[in-house]
Amino acid sequence: MSRAFSLRIFLPSGDPAGLRIVEKTNWTGHGLVVPRALFSEAKARAELDRAGVYLLVGESERGPMSRLYIGEGDPVRPRLESHARAKDFWTHAVVFTSKGDPLNKAQVQMLEARLVQLADKAKRCELENGNTPQPPSMSEAEVAEVEAFLDDVRLCLPAIGYTQIEVGAPKVAKAQRLFLKGRGIQAEGAETASGFVVFADSGATSDVAPSCPASLIELRDELLRNGALQARGEKWVLSTDYVFSSPSTAAGVLLGCSWNGLDAWMTTDGRTLKELREGSSD
Repeated sequence: MSRAFSLRIFLPSGDPAGLRIVEKTNWTGHGLVVPRALFSEAKARAELDRAGVYLLVGESERGPMSRLYIGEGDPVRPRLESHARAKDFWTHAVVFTSKGDPLNKAQVQMLEARLVQLADKAKRCELENGNTPQPPSMSEAEVAEVEAFLDDVRLCLPAIGYTQIEVGAPKVAKAQRLFLKGRGIQAEGAETASGFVVFADSGATSDVAPSCPASLIELRDELLRNGALQARGEKWVLSTDYVFSSPSTAAGVLLGCSWNGLDAWMTTDGRTLKELREGSSD
């Protein structure tokens, strides 16, 4: 999915925090980011008369991860109106429809199913969908068309600040990998443009130090709840590649205590991440 592209974000009101319209070059898709506070104004927009898929995003009350609900509608408007009445958690709705040939019901159902699958696998949010929707029966050619549309949705979402469905981490050469050892565990990670990735099967302590910050404990608990951290014998391990916001957060979660990631992560020859960033070989 790494290819150059241009993204156009239009602000109808001129307010960067307001409604955003998202369009990508060479794509018939159309994105709409709607703050909940502006939904009563935005729901009259013609884009919501179309079939589409949507993400409802909000903050968690029990940890640092965001909450996410994924749905579809044909058209989208009635579904969003229902969620505005019944679901309290969301602060923004991100809607994708087509401004060319309209999406049909089967296509948006397939998009919904695939987005839920991706979010569940990524484990980067509290997924509010109670069940994983089953994709409809479609021909091979129809599935390929939906997957192509989904690829462009996945390119747009991180560019506008939504990373909840991104699975795994960018490929990293062995030479760029860093290592963490301490409190009886070992881990392997690397710096990437998306954040600091820790690779699957890296270890984590099963306990936390008394001085461990609450934010790290909350993130550890959430990773346990969603299965990204799993118990294997007396140790915990990451079940998947996981992207943390910083090397210090990654080290702190794995070691169960506050830790300076710039000093903790090292190359095989003993150079710290701090030294690598400074270009030092001492």
